[in-house]
Amino acid sequence: MADEHGSWKTFGERLVYDNRWVKVGLTDVEAPNGERWDYHVVHLARIAIALIVNDRDEALMLWRYRFATEQWGYELLGGMVDDGDDSANTAAREAAEESGWRPVGEPEHLVSFEPLPGQVTAPVDVYLWRDAEHIGDPTDTEEVGRVEWVPLSRVNELAQRQELLGSGTLVSLLYFLNSRRT
Repeated sequence: MADEHGSWKTFGERLVYDNRWVKVGLTDVEAPNGERWDYHVVHLARIAIALIVNDRDEALMLWRYRFATEQWGYELLGGMVDDGDDSANTAAREAAEESGWRPVGEPEHLVSFEPLPGQVTAPVDVYLWRDAEHIGDPTDTEEVGRVEWVPLSRVNELAQRQELLGSGTLVSLLYFLNSRRT
């Protein structure tokens, strides 16, 4: 890929901020036009998302508030993948902790993507389950919200109203719906 027309060259990176959730680096880059400078790159942890769809064509979601964007909306369940953990296991565990519903059966890897590749690394892995069992109340006291089975027929309406929070939710749902058409 490095020899493709329009590729950038990198000569190393220096971390300027580093914690569990976010790292910021200055990457020594050379653009295709030959100019060279330090480019800010934000590195976020890998995220695993559980898309659980039931036999009534509904997705399990959490209605919640996000302070950074000052928005209420629906999100799929999921969270940060810890070092040494598997993305599918993380998605299943986070779904159970956040909703009180445990995914049943083997997950299907639906899609992986990078939502902001210009200046941010933020890998997202999405897994699909078609069944879940209710195991009790949510146990994650930080990810508080209203757990709902949301009809997939509402996805476009909710997207128009900006009530689907984050690219992880939006990409996952749209990809799933589009894949059913083929």
